[in-house]
Amino acid sequence: MAYLFTSESVSEGHPDKIADQISDALLDNFLAFDPESKVACETLVTTGQVVLAGEVKSATYLDVQSIAREVINKIGYTKGAYQFSGDSCGVISLIHEQSQDINQGVDRASKEEQGAGDQGMMFGYATNETENYMPLALDISHKLLMGLADLRREEKEITYLRPDAKAQVTIEYSDDNVPQRIDTIVLSTQHDQFDADDEKMLTQIKKDILEILIPRVVKQLPKYVQELFNDTIKYHINPTGKFVIGGPHGDSGLTGRKIIVDTYGGKGAHGGGAFSGKDPSKVDRSAAYASRHIAKNLVAAGVADEVLVQVSYAIGVVEPTSIFVNTYGTSKVGLSDGEIAKKVAQLFDMRPFAIEERLKLRNPIYLESAAYGHMGKQPRTVTKVFESPYNGRIEREVELFTWEKLDFIDKVKESFSL
Repeated sequence: MAYLFTSESVSEGHPDKIADQISDALLDNFLAFDPESKVACETLVTTGQVVLAGEVKSATYLDVQSIAREVINKIGYTKGAYQFSGDSCGVISLIHEQSQDINQGVDRASKEEQGAGDQGMMFGYATNETENYMPLALDISHKLLMGLADLRREEKEITYLRPDAKAQVTIEYSDDNVPQRIDTIVLSTQHDQFDADDEKMLTQIKKDILEILIPRVVKQLPKYVQELFNDTIKYHINPTGKFVIGGPHGDSGLTGRKIIVDTYGGKGAHGGGAFSGKDPSKVDRSAAYASRHIAKNLVAAGVADEVLVQVSYAIGVVEPTSIFVNTYGTSKVGLSDGEIAKKVAQLFDMRPFAIEERLKLRNPIYLESAAYGHMGKQPRTVTKVFESPYNGRIEREVELFTWEKLDFIDKVKESFSL
């Protein structure tokens, strides 16, 4: 019997995502000026206020207030009517030095023997149902909100949009797990106050979403995904009605509250650890990226149609405590999942420092991951500029989304005789 599966995304202006982006901007600045920085930054945003907290060990000093304000303004919170603006909000820093008790388990005389920054389990997932090996419902949800953000910044076809928004997509699958059609799309967007009454306002918003946003997004999708859109889709556009009060004024935001949006939209699994604000010695982040890298290369190489990879660690211990693989019965190599996991352990060095080196994670590459998902984006090289009243100005050429590279396909194929 066919079944329905749903994933959601949130915009860069969602309160929790504002917090994530501030935390990762701080991390990037620490790593830009001191690549050996150990960082765990948390952010709280609420009406007119930003609170920064966490633990840092670094040789550099930052103007954290200016960094936070720059992020908020870039997102689009620049007007007093939003009750939250980068130029006027208060910024309180409660950041302090990292605990020596934690640090002694991570730093070693030899970097290769660096221990895991915490215990826990991390997951990576990939499926061949999309070109970027991501779950389709989540991929469409992200694209809807990225398209909405583009329309907001253009201020041409839709001029009333504010930064806060959420999207949710429900897809019908066949018994053999193939997407058949889009069943439901939910989209809520913050907007300016209209002069018209609420009913006319809502009618206009629905019309613009259906006639401007949806066709623009569909046009960017591959043909096989375009065919899933049909005249029977149930649309819920701003289903509660008015959505003027939003952002941190409407709901407080915290770093790390959107971990399912950040990863696979509920497909696969999640170990529970958030990403943003954490340097790569924290395996919550680095090992989750490495697990995605493994899963994506396995699927792309043809080992299976769908792969979940789990890795686990003990704090301060170099080698992972376990590596697990689940191919959901889609394996094409005549091996059990346990046998596949053993080959994975031989192919991919999952020691924390080895992950950092392989994926080039001690670089300022994280702000770009903090909205619209950490997984599924296109790897690319960019030049980033960092300025500090204490450290001057530097330019860094860095690779973004290295964990999305399909650079182990040949090694995987050779190992599995494909």
